Amino acid sequence: MASSAGPYPVLIGMGARHRLAEVVPTGARRAAVVTQDDVPWEVDAGIEQRRFVVPDGEAAKSLEVVEELCRRFARWGLSRADAVVAVGGGVVTDLAGFAAAVYHRGLPVVHVATTLLAQVDAAVGGKTGVNLPEGKNLVGAFWPPAAVLCDVETLSTLPPREYRSGQGEMAKYAFLGVSDLRDLNLEDAVAACVACKARFVADDEREGGRRALLNYGHTLAHALETVGGYDLRHGEAVGLGLRYAARLARRLGRIGDEGVAEHDRLVDAYGLPSRLPAGVACADLVAAMHRDKKATRGLTFVLDGPLGLEVVGGVAPDVVAATLGELVHP
Repeated sequence: MASSAGPYPVLIGMGARHRLAEVVPTGARRAAVVTQDDVPWEVDAGIEQRRFVVPDGEAAKSLEVVEELCRRFARWGLSRADAVVAVGGGVVTDLAGFAAAVYHRGLPVVHVATTLLAQVDAAVGGKTGVNLPEGKNLVGAFWPPAAVLCDVETLSTLPPREYRSGQGEMAKYAFLGVSDLRDLNLEDAVAACVACKARFVADDEREGGRRALLNYGHTLAHALETVGGYDLRHGEAVGLGLRYAARLARRLGRIGDEGVAEHDRLVDAYGLPSRLPAGVACADLVAAMHRDKKATRGLTFVLDGPLGLEVVGGVAPDVVAATLGELVHP
């Protein structure tokens, strides 16, 4: 994977976590291993290490948790001669990556991704961030890792719903030029997603252009997560976001019914939700979408069209709200 700090390895395969000592930056004296209580996988950085447990769930991605984590680093005496290792899913890699970016103005970080969602998306690419009550990932940094380890063995313990959540992220890659991932074995499917993301990141590391296309389906997904109160995993929300983006593109005359049907067929194949949660507050979702990071020209979405995916700004709020109505439970 390329970055402004130079390329870094992404190792994919059974038992990849056991190669951690190979990729810890040369000269690092100690490693702060950031993880969660429900992550069963142990790692060995090959140097002195200490385990730092952060809370479970999306709520852990907060400035308060980052502050407490950094204070615990300081009490242990973590220095610029040391490193951070994130072991877990996307919440852990986002949180630990951001803490590494700001503690002592930047420590190297290695991600050991243990969920499908983290392996195909969250742990690779160098974006880190935490949430505010006003929106998801509104505070963060571009901080490329020193390496990423995608151990597909760890996916064997994922609950079915968490695995499907990762497939929600995989679904978007079909619209970014990746062939049907369902035809590949797991290791090859993860590698195909990482390779696709690497191409976008190499062209646009700081998301000033084409990299924004990797957020396909995420405008509504992030709004659903921001508004909160809904029983949705991130990948489930992305699946709904893909369905929504197709319907919005149709309403704007960018694609036809067959394009919408294509999106639905793919999302259905992964067993992801087809309707917004019951009792959804559409006005609150539109307000949250106004605060999306891409919204530099009014309501902004990644949408399909005659030329493929494009960033489309200035979408009228009434059109956005009306399209939400297409996915509301009868």
